Amino acid sequence: MNGFDEHFKMKEEDAVRFIREKTDFFEEHARLGCREIGDGNINYVFRITDEDSGKSVIIKHGDKVSRTGGSQVSTDRNRIEAEILKMEGELAPGFVPQVYLYDPVMSCLVMEDLKDYENMRYELIRHRSFPGFAEHITTFMAETLLGTTDVILDAGEKKELAGRFINRDLCRVTERLVYTEPYRNLEGRNVLIPENQEFLEEMLYGDPALHLEAAKLKEAFKNKAQALLHGDLHTGSIFVKQGSTKVLDPEFAFYGPIGYDVGNVMANLIFAWANGEVTMEKGPERESFLGWLEETIEDVLDLFARKAKAVIEERHREPMADAAGFADWYVKDILEDTAGVAGLELNRRIVGSAKVKDVAGIEDRLKRTLAERICVLTAKELILHRKERFFRGADYVRVIKENGEKMRKEAGIL
Repeated sequence: MNGFDEHFKMKEEDAVRFIREKTDFFEEHARLGCREIGDGNINYVFRITDEDSGKSVIIKHGDKVSRTGGSQVSTDRNRIEAEILKMEGELAPGFVPQVYLYDPVMSCLVMEDLKDYENMRYELIRHRSFPGFAEHITTFMAETLLGTTDVILDAGEKKELAGRFINRDLCRVTERLVYTEPYRNLEGRNVLIPENQEFLEEMLYGDPALHLEAAKLKEAFKNKAQALLHGDLHTGSIFVKQGSTKVLDPEFAFYGPIGYDVGNVMANLIFAWANGEVTMEKGPERESFLGWLEETIEDVLDLFARKAKAVIEERHREPMADAAGFADWYVKDILEDTAGVAGLELNRRIVGSAKVKDVAGIEDRLKRTLAERICVLTAKELILHRKERFFRGADYVRVIKENGEKMRKEAGIL
């Protein structure tokens, strides 16, 4: 029988042994059941439950290769995640699950089971609304992102944190999948549906101006060590229930541009909007859901900008941040990055191998084609005009609605 003094890929029975040996979370003779519930690309996730009391806990376990694709990845990612969740819990209490244990040998993170919550991506695909979400996610981002900048922290403390959270392997994944392959397809891994192949190749592969802007954004991602990012802040990493939001899965965390996290949130709300736009029948349910999403898209950008500015003005430790106009300049720079990253995320999830179910799960091929085109047309405007147009949430809503109307007209389904 394998012990836990040397790393190996765990199975369900190993996870049960691990929780018994490494924690006192359950009673000694509790009848424990275990199920592997992960659906991500990298880690294994085990839910362990006391079959009598219903008490449960989550183990997130990292192997030395990804669970999909088999590429080599550092097991240090789960150490990063454990430390980030603890930091985020201090900076923004109530918005992340509690961490009970991290085991560096087995790359195991033991944490609170959010079994009363649902994965936000799947809830949005079911066209369910969460009225408090914009308020929650903008508080989380403003506190955790601005709170780790050297505007707020001592400059030496920030540099020490940046060194501790160098995330070489997963940053390399992001640089390839988000910033390069959607425009060059260097390794031939992009997946384009036949109905959209010519359109997408022309829009993404054949646009030198777009390539230049993507290259500029890639340089910012690699070199702009602004704040400690979540690094993968999409709706699949957010769990929700009415009145509460929890953020998970920060294994991609590193020091980078704040707009990377904010842009990912914006893009994933747009995926949900595109899904509703093309799949929902006209009527009150459609109007309610799309109306809530449009309001949420506006509020996420606008509330974040307002909260970020307040954090800078009220809590800065950098003496030069007192300069008139500094906070406005700082937030404007974040919003430029936000628009660019939102566009990059929209593009990569449409043409890349790591797709989102909001769009790739649309079974009707015409409707999926339309959703993809809405996303890519919006993405190009966000990237190419990020320094001119996209400083209010309403600017995003205007563009998605224009592109939605355009696509429905072209398809003759208005």
